[in-house]
Amino acid sequence: MAYKIGVVGEKDVVVPFQLIGFDSYPVANGDQARQVVDKLAKEDYGVIYLTETMAKQIPDTIDHYDTQVIPAIILIPSHQGSLGIAKERVNRNVEKAVGQNIL
Repeated sequence: MAYKIGVVGEKDVVVPFQLIGFDSYPVANGDQARQVVDKLAKEDYGVIYLTETMAKQIPDTIDHYDTQVIPAIILIPSHQGSLGIAKERVNRNVEKAVGQNIL
């Protein structure tokens, strides 16, 4: 089965992803982001890129999908720069897989 890739976040960030063939979903707040992520998770999306600013508003939703194999939620910086959330998640996952933080 081929999975789709979606990008959820602020309009300025997600619309350019259409140029490389990803489906983009501009949202204005955490409630909209949660609704879109939940909808995409049910619709054959294997990867959902989500801006860190939206992820910060919906940590419970991110935690829920961390326990699922599909979709993978990948955090990306917004147009304002990185909040460090994505790096923290990578460090946490590496530590879980390897047994210590090697980064």
